[in-house]
Amino acid sequence: MLDEPKLFISASYPRALSLTEVLEEIGGYIKEKPAHRYEIIVGSDSAGFDERPVSIVTALTVRRVGNGGRYFYLRQESKLFHHMRDRIYAEAISSITLAQELRGRLREMLGEDIFWQDQIHIDVGEKGLSRTFVDEVVGMIRGFNFTAVIKPSSFGASVVADRHT
Repeated sequence: MLDEPKLFISASYPRALSLTEVLEEIGGYIKEKPAHRYEIIVGSDSAGFDERPVSIVTALTVRRVGNGGRYFYLRQESKLFHHMRDRIYAEAISSITLAQELRGRLREMLGEDIFWQDQIHIDVGEKGLSRTFVDEVVGMIRGFNFTAVIKPSSFGASVVADRHT
């Protein structure tokens, strides 16, 4: 289980929330309109990989398909990455860790039918410097039985998490 002291931020709430509180908010949001289809999207991003520490931001987006959504994000301590590959792997591992915790706890709360599609959005794509890492990072995410989404469709990482890096 993720440490409860880790606090998630959301523009929709006046204070930081623990993971348990985030799960309760998500459960309530889904129970408001249970007939809708939902996507649980986790994505991480960090700014730069040069000779200074960077923080990894992991965003949790609950998308009510065709009807908006909510998101929460967590900023992790600063780390120094000397290579882009290390940073991309750290982002992917951060997303996988949170997604696994969410999957288990939300299923306990809401039942097996909750996950229509659980996705991990990664900040890599077929163009740009990150293209050499696409196959290995996608393979790692699929190995944990998540759907891997890359740029330009990976808004959970490249838009939501990026907004808070």
